[in-house]
Amino acid sequence: MDLLALADFNLVARHGGFGRAARAAGRPKATLSRRVAELEATLDLRLFERGARALKLTQEGRALYERTGALLTELDETAAAIASGGNRPRGSLRISAPLLFSQTAMGKLAAAFALRYPEVRLEITTEDRAVDMVEEAYDLVIRVNPDPDESLVGRIFLRDRLVVVASPDLERPTDNVVAPAVVRGAGDRTKAWDVTGPVGRSRIAVDPVLRLSSLVMVRDAVRAGVGAGCLPVSLVSHDIAAGTLVHWGDVDGPEIRLWTLYPSRRLLSARVSAFLDFLKEAFPMGTPDELAAYLGT
Repeated sequence: MDLLALADFNLVARHGGFGRAARAAGRPKATLSRRVAELEATLDLRLFERGARALKLTQEGRALYERTGALLTELDETAAAIASGGNRPRGSLRISAPLLFSQTAMGKLAAAFALRYPEVRLEITTEDRAVDMVEEAYDLVIRVNPDPDESLVGRIFLRDRLVVVASPDLERPTDNVVAPAVVRGAGDRTKAWDVTGPVGRSRIAVDPVLRLSSLVMVRDAVRAGVGAGCLPVSLVSHDIAAGTLVHWGDVDGPEIRLWTLYPSRRLLSARVSAFLDFLKEAFPMGTPDELAAYLGT
């Protein structure tokens, strides 16, 4: 199999079209089209469905792209490492991170990483959805309690837990009294929070009086006294310590786990390894207190 033709096929698949791939690589569109056609002829397979306006991978094309993309990346990175005389992190590093972690910590982390590794071109996008790492060309994703995925490997680098907090001006409700609450998202239909506090387990009945799209907004509204909120302890621990928010209890349920995920492959790129080590350095124990301290500095 012609490796050059295979590399051109991956280039077109990654960018979703001959025109975009040609512009990104500075190559003639006709050359890329010819190379892909030659590869299809060699394999006796149609790799792309060519529509009037769109180019789509066939089932065989997608399988070839998913199995060869990582291998070609490894070859490029190995050649670059040898040429540079070492395994120094360099090149583009695309990361997808969840909204809250991006809003509170990722800006400072990204800046410090960029200063340490100036040859890495870091690009971070913020989204809570499950992205397709191969299709969307991400090198690393950070996710909260992700579903198992056999195509990815990863590690937990931070843990957090949910707590119910409120302004000191808002009295904690007694039995059969409903507390006003600030919740995240229009789809949250929470009626009660089960919590564990100094006096044991209890249930706090709530009435969502305000719905907001981010937890940072929820925290700010809770600070203003609109209602109680269910929030990660790392986001409000400084408020609890300062007395600007009162801790009503820890929410019963699974802990929050932040994972770093990347494609399962034998050789991990130097830039991904460097970022994983950087996260470990920033959060050596991976505790909520470490994250709270990082957010507070």
